[in-house]
Amino acid sequence: MSRKPCVYIRILTKVRTDFIKLKKSQKKPSLRSSSGQQSAGNIPEAPFNFKRRGFLKTCGLVALFAFCNYRIISGNIYAVSMKRFVFNTLGGSLLLYLTIILLQFASFNTLFGAEQATYQAQTGDAKKPNTQNNTHLADTSKLFPARPTMFDVPYGKHPKQVLHYWRAKTEKPAPLLFYVHGGGWEGGNRMGGLRGMLEQLLATGISVVSIEYRFIDEAMKENIVPPVKGPMYDVARALQFVRSKALDWNIDKKGIVISGNSAGACTSLWLAFHDDLADPKSADPIARESTRLLAVAVSNAQTTLDPKQMQEWTPNSIYGGHAFGILKSTDAKTDFNVFFERRTELLPLIKEYSPYYLVSSDDPPVYLTYREGPGLGQWQKDPTHTSNFGIELQKQCQQIGIPCELVYPGAANVNHASVVDFVIEILKK
Repeated sequence: MSRKPCVYIRILTKVRTDFIKLKKSQKKPSLRSSSGQQSAGNIPEAPFNFKRRGFLKTCGLVALFAFCNYRIISGNIYAVSMKRFVFNTLGGSLLLYLTIILLQFASFNTLFGAEQATYQAQTGDAKKPNTQNNTHLADTSKLFPARPTMFDVPYGKHPKQVLHYWRAKTEKPAPLLFYVHGGGWEGGNRMGGLRGMLEQLLATGISVVSIEYRFIDEAMKENIVPPVKGPMYDVARALQFVRSKALDWNIDKKGIVISGNSAGACTSLWLAFHDDLADPKSADPIARESTRLLAVAVSNAQTTLDPKQMQEWTPNSIYGGHAFGILKSTDAKTDFNVFFERRTELLPLIKEYSPYYLVSSDDPPVYLTYREGPGLGQWQKDPTHTSNFGIELQKQCQQIGIPCELVYPGAANVNHASVVDFVIEILKK
């Protein structure tokens, strides 16, 4: 058995040599021509190919594991049989292989993280938003139903304050859908909920913007009070930024509808009902832009952040405390009880950030859709996205005189089957 370590060393050397050759063969020529322009043909494909590289790495790790295992045994650190040696080697190799597969799977399923970071690193475009025509983007067909015209355009200084813009092919300024993704202000990305309607909107002549924003934890690190103010005011700022680009981006500033899902829906309603946040006297031209909207169309919205209202409407409610800095210390129900106990103290902020309390007679038309029918005062399967929220907001809107269409399975007086149908009718009148 004294010759076997040499065999493993030769295996490792061979794998290393093959790996170096593969890396050299995959190197691309410069991505910029002599004129300084990027060459579209040399842009790396996205998502990036991990397969061949991952296979060679796996072989190397397996060989290394076998060699180390052999040396431990031959050095009499512990005495085991050849059967145990083979078992340890195969078992350890399988574990390593599965780990690598999981890491590769995670890499392929990161929509806007690894792929975009790698793309920027390889193209030299790190920290530079793509504000040019999308013909020089990587192949993003697996990431987007339609390629963004402008990719990761910053509307603020924080890394999360970026947006994608899809420009509809119109000669006149196009109406716009402004989309806010969901995720409880704690997760999600700007394609969540947008994929199913993006192509239809563009084909109808409606441009689209979808944004990222700071989450609750990021707002807390910046000492923003309440934390939900961070994502909500990011959305307002992004809207003002988009309006400031109306001439360059061929957008109709008056023809903007906001949409979103879950927490993004709550934010959308909040902004639609909020007084105009424009500051006409500001030295910042973006801050002078209006935040008023033509309409709001949302899915699975939380229409209040008041724990008393939520508990009355849906007794098993557990949502909302994190928006005010009450995080999941033990479990969601315990946090909700703490939130409820602190209601009196937090009520001014609760009313300031709850769409229900902000509805007024000058607000735009509302479209709400939910997955399941209501049951006021009853436990709900999904209390965070129950249509009980919609029932109560519709009552509030009707009392004030704001058009509000509510859709759920079995709902009456449904004029639009989906968010996209409503948006198209509003923007293409």
